[in-house]
Amino acid sequence: MKQPLSLTWELESIFPGGSASPQFESFLDRLASDIENLRGQVAAATAPAELAATKALDSVIELLQSCAGRLTQAAEFTGCLGAQNQLDKGAVRLSSKVTGLRAGYEGISSAFDNVLRQTPDAVWTEWMARPEIAPLSFVLSESRDLAREKMSPELESLALELAVDGYHGWSEHYETIVGGIQIPFEDGEGLKLLSAGQAFNKLADENPEVRSTMFRKWEEAWGGAADYCADTLNHLAGFRLKLYKGRGWEDVLKEPLGINRMSRETLDVMWEVITKSKPALVSYLKRKAEILGLESLAWVDVDAPVGKSSGKIPYEQAADDIVTQFRKFSPKLADFAERAFDKDWIEVEDRAAKRPGGFCVSFPESKESRIFMTYSGTPSNVSTLAHELGHAYHSFLLEDQPLFNQNYAMNVAETASTFAEVIVSDAQVKSAGDSEEKLALLEAKIQNSVAFFMNIHARFLFETRFYEKRKAGLVSSEELSALMEEAQKEAFCGVLSEYHPHFWASKLHFYITDVPFYNFPYTVGYMFSTGLYRLALQEGASFADKYDSLLQDTGVMTLENLVSKHLGVDLSKPDFWQGAADLIVADINEFLEMTQQRS
Repeated sequence: MKQPLSLTWELESIFPGGSASPQFESFLDRLASDIENLRGQVAAATAPAELAATKALDSVIELLQSCAGRLTQAAEFTGCLGAQNQLDKGAVRLSSKVTGLRAGYEGISSAFDNVLRQTPDAVWTEWMARPEIAPLSFVLSESRDLAREKMSPELESLALELAVDGYHGWSEHYETIVGGIQIPFEDGEGLKLLSAGQAFNKLADENPEVRSTMFRKWEEAWGGAADYCADTLNHLAGFRLKLYKGRGWEDVLKEPLGINRMSRETLDVMWEVITKSKPALVSYLKRKAEILGLESLAWVDVDAPVGKSSGKIPYEQAADDIVTQFRKFSPKLADFAERAFDKDWIEVEDRAAKRPGGFCVSFPESKESRIFMTYSGTPSNVSTLAHELGHAYHSFLLEDQPLFNQNYAMNVAETASTFAEVIVSDAQVKSAGDSEEKLALLEAKIQNSVAFFMNIHARFLFETRFYEKRKAGLVSSEELSALMEEAQKEAFCGVLSEYHPHFWASKLHFYITDVPFYNFPYTVGYMFSTGLYRLALQEGASFADKYDSLLQDTGVMTLENLVSKHLGVDLSKPDFWQGAADLIVADINEFLEMTQQRS
């Protein structure tokens, strides 16, 4: 890899000039023109009554894919601009324009789905068998089936148009709220005003006083914004519920489960296995409290480090370590990661005005990815970096497939990322220089289990209950905080002394409109990837090719069929999930054994 590595990403090769890019404006103008052309083609399209008539729709399907790819390219570009600088008003304007184009496209796509819906079954079977269409048969059949469960095309199109300034507008409003959050923090350099992203990193500081002080200020800041956040969350949920009612959908999980291409049975079995495994996590949290000299952990102590790592990890060292560990599993994965570092695809600089959190986006037109995070040199940061590189690798494996087949669900998206993270975190533990460092790294690894088994579970419980309560009317900020604390107490088995009632306000995931219930897919991905890692340990080097093949099928199968084909496993049974949980419990047992003399 080149040295030194850039701390900021390179966006000029995507569209030069940032939010003032004339090339991007031209790109959007051409896209808008093509969407209007597509509108005319779809309006003139009719359901084919015989196989010969299906060929006339080939060009429509091709243009649908082309416009979808360019919309993704545009949306990810504006998202990157807004994330790197939340004060970039030009990015906000462009994002709104792209959202409008997407709504228009979705309305057209919905109308085309009606053509699919009206196609006779006999013609459909022959159509999907045509060599030119067969690769898209899963996605097209999925769209056809969903269209049969929705409102009329006219009403669906109207709902999509209203969503621009309603549903999506409220999501954008939340970004404005976050951009205005400033939290005072005093260190050796004096008093500073930290952005939400910078303040969040302080919540995991090694110094308990820093953590505690920041948590009070964090709660206070989000408490001050709580009524605005409550308005936003209520209107987002209200829009969804009205839409579901119009479609005749009673279960609020119907859409997220469909999007994630998995069954309720699989989800329930996974949560059951997790719940049975929680006593081990409770033992871990109690031991951690003893080590920290506390009667019990508060929310802000859950991520507090135990043991002493070898200090801050320089970014270049983190990059080298990640590539080295990736190469032990798959040279192909390692080569891809090197490319991402060398091409400056990664934004890690710690500065004001950046959005909090981390993400990976892929540009289908450019066949490139970009990774966003704030790197401060902690083992957790290294894990996040590996995690996002896993996302990028997944997209890389799919980049030559038809655009429709690149649209994999969030749960399997989290599989690739979490698998990459586990590769690195497991290697960190095994190669630790001394027992203190090993303990710190092992504990950081277990913290992920707490996050996915308890924190994410709390989010799932909260959001499920909030939606049921929202059916009866608006839910106040005070009620939301009470629901959040209740869910946290249940998910953490009551083991904490203090919780985070305004978590619902501070967590972006509750306000994302692209994917409803942006929570349980994380845990599915974590458990699935852990189960895959268990198989990788058993099978050795030959597993890498099987892993790639599985990822390449993620856009064209349900989760259950994907796993049945590549692993011969039934996910509706607890065996696979229990195998993953057993690996996690083994880490906890090792931690308890290592710390027995400290309690």
